[in-house]
Amino acid sequence: MTTTPWHRFSVRLGISETVDETPYDSVPGHLREPLRQWVFRYLSDESDCLAVCLQMHIAVPEDTSARTLLAGAKDWELLDVVDFALRYMSRNGWSEGESEQDLARMLDTAGSAYQVNDHRDGLEERITPGVRAAVSQAVTDAEAEPTSGSAAGHLATAWQAAYGLHPDPVRAYSEAIKAVECAAHSVIQPNHGRATLGTMLGEIGNARAKFTTAISTPAGKDPIAPMEVMMRTLWDGQTSRHGKQTGTVPETLEAARAGVHLAAALVQWFASGAVVRNP
Repeated sequence: MTTTPWHRFSVRLGISETVDETPYDSVPGHLREPLRQWVFRYLSDESDCLAVCLQMHIAVPEDTSARTLLAGAKDWELLDVVDFALRYMSRNGWSEGESEQDLARMLDTAGSAYQVNDHRDGLEERITPGVRAAVSQAVTDAEAEPTSGSAAGHLATAWQAAYGLHPDPVRAYSEAIKAVECAAHSVIQPNHGRATLGTMLGEIGNARAKFTTAISTPAGKDPIAPMEVMMRTLWDGQTSRHGKQTGTVPETLEAARAGVHLAAALVQWFASGAVVRNP
């Protein structure tokens, strides 16, 4: 079943042209005042506002209240204030959910490119819910499997670094690799105390008959090849891993995000037992 895209009434009448309904970056005009009102409403205590200003390194003039200063921020600075306010409220435990719910509805209704993250302690870039759910499930599976080590934490950090308000592609890619190394360690090289994705790929190449996957493989085909290709792609794609005579090339945001999703699939495979070591 397909759904016809919605267009404004004036567009349907042919009176005006189609309006671009893609998510808005920064703070569009129609969202600016509602965001300021949100800040003013939920950062109501001047001492809390002063604490936020101190931690954000925002100078407060003598004749201006910190609350008014924060609520008067513009564009990216306003998003920074909202992002930090969520973090501050979460860490201090005095938010009961109403503020996050109001903000989430506001951003969604306004068509913002950003949304409140799952932990309700910051903003992140808005993406397809199904994709987000798949990564969240990989984190959950890794948390539930003791042999995955800290894979869940690394994957969650990689996700935030890739889709947070201020993305860090290099860290996102690095954390994605660490997540896979943690999840795969007990299966690929359980007795190697310093195993990396690189050494694991070497182990697979030298003794591939030791491993198998839950995915059915036709006779004569290599059951471990898909996993190996995914791991190799992630490992070889890290351009900032080592320094050399030429300049180090940091990962692009697009590459980092692709790496995070690739890592999520691999973490889920290992954490769920889809990849096993043969007896």
